[in-house]
Amino acid sequence: MTADEEIDALIARHQDWRGARLSDLRALILDTEPGIEETWKWMGSPVWELGGILCVGNIFTNKVKLVFMDGAALDDPHTLFNAELEGNKRRGIDFFETDVPDTSSLQTLIRAAIEHNRARTAAKR
Repeated sequence: MTADEEIDALIARHQDWRGARLSDLRALILDTEPGIEETWKWMGSPVWELGGILCVGNIFTNKVKLVFMDGAALDDPHTLFNAELEGNKRRGIDFFETDVPDTSSLQTLIRAAIEHNRARTAAKR
């Protein structure tokens, strides 16, 4: 199966709010900037990449989670990160059933991750 088919299947297995939330987040991520690619890694995780990993999605019992692999290096002026705050690399956003994602702020954070990846690539040259 392709990555997008794997993600479709993951969403289809969760016929409740969690599948719908991941579907909405997926659309928002892909709409943020042309060229964002979906991949499927680590034995079952949707991953979105552009110049490197931007974020990883997962469905849990009571939440949907997005983890930004270099989240600690990103500005988070709207305080979206609410998980994995102790580490020096990743940051996460846990979405619970009654949460209403701030789509504009989330897209700003995704763009910051893209710029971070681009700057890291440019520094290696």
